[in-house]
Amino acid sequence: MPSLPPSGPDRRLAVLALVVCVLAVAAAVVSFVEGSFIGIVWVLLAGVSSNMTWFYVRRAKLAQAHRAEASG
Repeated sequence: MPSLPPSGPDRRLAVLALVVCVLAVAAAVVSFVEGSFIGIVWVLLAGVSSNMTWFYVRRAKLAQAHRAEASG
């Protein structure tokens, strides 16, 4: 079973949240390397976007399972 749900709005939102998470982690690393404590905000943003990614993936998989159950 693939890790990403089938194409649809939930998959697009999950991928977008994953991209935001990766970019926030990169920004946090750069901020901490430069000695700025604003990286803490980037770490928090990465945590929120990571949770959003898992939420949308799980929601899409549950919807897919519900559709499969309803159809047969």
